[in-house]
Amino acid sequence: MEETKVRYEPFKEIVVMECTRFKTPDDLARFVNIAAGGKPSGIYWADGVAFIYFPMPTSTEAAAKALLEEKRVYWAFLSYAPMPIYQSKIGTKEGIIVPVLDMSTSPLFLRVAHWLKKQEPETEKA
Repeated sequence: MEETKVRYEPFKEIVVMECTRFKTPDDLARFVNIAAGGKPSGIYWADGVAFIYFPMPTSTEAAAKALLEEKRVYWAFLSYAPMPIYQSKIGTKEGIIVPVLDMSTSPLFLRVAHWLKKQEPETEKA
């Protein structure tokens, strides 16, 4: 019986198609609730930034090739808000409660948070 090999191959690139900054985590939570159609959904957090992303499907041949051969993934939409201190949930005045997952142990999510901080002045303010 052959031994199973385990190998780590991180993405080399994330291509963000649309990026929107919200002023507060509450505004981001409201957006998440609407975007998810009222279904349970959560927000990611890393290094002072709360965010949510929507990946483009890899069902097309071109997208699958980019993912497998080039280690490139496409995010159709990335929304974020500054959130300096981690909180496990965001509660809005309308009673919306959105869980927040601390992803600060993920090198990928840390890179996204760092990128968002650098892009902040250039991204659209919601």
